[in-house]
Amino acid sequence: MPLLMPVLLAGLLFCIGVYGVLARRNAILVLMSVELMLNAVNINLVAFDVWLRDELLAGQVFTLFVITIAAAEVGLGLAIVLLVFRNRATSSLDEMTELREDAA
Repeated sequence: MPLLMPVLLAGLLFCIGVYGVLARRNAILVLMSVELMLNAVNINLVAFDVWLRDELLAGQVFTLFVITIAAAEVGLGLAIVLLVFRNRATSSLDEMTELREDAA
């Protein structure tokens, strides 16, 4: 399998993810961009695992770990975003500057 195509695809996905993290102001879109970057890493792990003909399948095992960590990150991140949205009625990252509520 030629290594160029998966690496180019992963690089393109990673660049789109970086642009999404840097340019977006919506917290959910930022989480989606982080997931896109993690999927680009997964593509690279599997592509290099196949290219190196690793008998232990280390790249694919690491990919499973990354998928597990990404699922936990999305669950926790989405819970935080929903809680902030419930309290502040916005999911814009620009308006989430304070770490605590005002004392009453």
